[in-house]
Amino acid sequence: MKMIFHRFLLLLCLISYSLGSHGAGNEAAPVTVLQAKVKESSLTVLNRDIINFRAQVLGIEPEERVRRAQRRIAQQLASPGTHKVSELAMPPGILVQIDGAGSFYISPDDVDQFQQETIESVASEAIARLRTVLKETHESRNLDTMLKAAAYALVATVIYAGLVWLVLKLRNIVTARILTFADARLDELHVVQTKLIQRDRIRRLLRRLFQLLSWIVVFLLSYEWLSFLMSQFPFTRPWGEQLNAYLLGLGLTLGSAILKAIPDLFTAVVIFFLAKMFTQATGSFFDRVENHTMQVSWLDADLVPPTRRITTIAVWLFALAMAYPYLPGAGTEAFKGVSVLVGLMISLGASSLIGQAASGLILTYSRIYRKGEFINVGGNEGTITDLGMFTTRIRTGMGVEMTLPNSLVLGNVTKNYSRAVDGPGFVVDTKVTIGYDTPWRQVHAMLIEAALRTPSVLADPAPKVFQTALSDFYPEYLLICQAIPSEPRPRAEVMNLLHANIQDVFNEYGVQIMSPHYLGDPAQEKLVAKDGWYRAPAVAPR
Repeated sequence: MKMIFHRFLLLLCLISYSLGSHGAGNEAAPVTVLQAKVKESSLTVLNRDIINFRAQVLGIEPEERVRRAQRRIAQQLASPGTHKVSELAMPPGILVQIDGAGSFYISPDDVDQFQQETIESVASEAIARLRTVLKETHESRNLDTMLKAAAYALVATVIYAGLVWLVLKLRNIVTARILTFADARLDELHVVQTKLIQRDRIRRLLRRLFQLLSWIVVFLLSYEWLSFLMSQFPFTRPWGEQLNAYLLGLGLTLGSAILKAIPDLFTAVVIFFLAKMFTQATGSFFDRVENHTMQVSWLDADLVPPTRRITTIAVWLFALAMAYPYLPGAGTEAFKGVSVLVGLMISLGASSLIGQAASGLILTYSRIYRKGEFINVGGNEGTITDLGMFTTRIRTGMGVEMTLPNSLVLGNVTKNYSRAVDGPGFVVDTKVTIGYDTPWRQVHAMLIEAALRTPSVLADPAPKVFQTALSDFYPEYLLICQAIPSEPRPRAEVMNLLHANIQDVFNEYGVQIMSPHYLGDPAQEKLVAKDGWYRAPAVAPR
């Protein structure tokens, strides 16, 4: 066998030298076995990686080279005794031998040029790994060594089971004590009495939290137990080493990343701290303006809440933009992908969103209306209950709350019934038509009397009556007065009482309200006698 192999080596050297002599015309031309690069294949012996073949040798593909090397190494290790690994320089490569017999050949094209490796370093690493394989092979054939490994594995299993039992026992004890402490603290909170915090959900959350923590500890113990168990036996030792190396590498990577991120994280914290200080300073300024302890010409007290919100949002957005490059992972592809997604979402929905926000700012700072005023926008009238950046909420006289987009409010004519009055409240107006045979002075007096009878209608300023038209059949009278209800709903009640009082007063003085159109005098006057004011189902007041 050795004679045949030496002849093969001699043939390989002759081919190499012939290739070299063929290129003698170019002294700088390197001597190689084959220049073509193919798909690499890894040589593995007893689950341990030895070397990666990246090139053809005498037309043999890397996968075939791996299979042949594995067969030769298996045959060489089958013989008993202590084996010795060596190397033999065979230009342009290196032959790795076991007990003087060739195992595999390392070509210069097997070297990874991007890693700046040399053929000598690659051969040294492969020989070191192969020696480890020989050592583990010897261990696997030694009964005492295998029995000792089995004993270590058994002891590790017993310790692992005891630690898992201890972790679960401690989990139950700690969970019980934490739940007892939480129950005592929850009994002191008033929110528990009002059902804002449900005790069962808090207990369930705490129990699941400690279960999660305990299972994380059990997982780490299982991971270490499995890696230790595999490391005791030669055949599975590479897997155990990989498990240990992965966990250690992950811990070192996370620790290194945390240490490297501390300076940048400190800078981001300083930026956010300065932003918080600035918002607190501006907040105290806005509080003084809102409480009328400070007066500035450019900011009214009723504009303080929206201005405070806008200032706070602007400051924190500026702080986030400044601190973003210093946040851990800001330069990773994940952060870039999230940034692209957020930008795409904003660009798709920004047209209407920014339009509504701009309309809200215009309505707020142009002082078109204020909270608590009674307005009419596009046929929708009610008392303003909320001024938002995107919408305006009004409550109608019937108690219905309506949400109007700010762009709709800005694009329509707004009637403000509260702006024309002095102080709080709003204008109440109603129109009646009375025949020409009734003196207008009497009509004025009756309308004013009906207004003064109505609760919430102010006597100062006094109600006023205007003749807005002299129609073909009757004059038109417009009654205008000022009312101050405490809530939006009473405006409908005020209008209801005002109309009822107008009818009562006109009936008391025997004056007909000529609506609809007057076509002729009726046979009997259209009057309601006082004793008929409360016909069924109406009920007289007690």
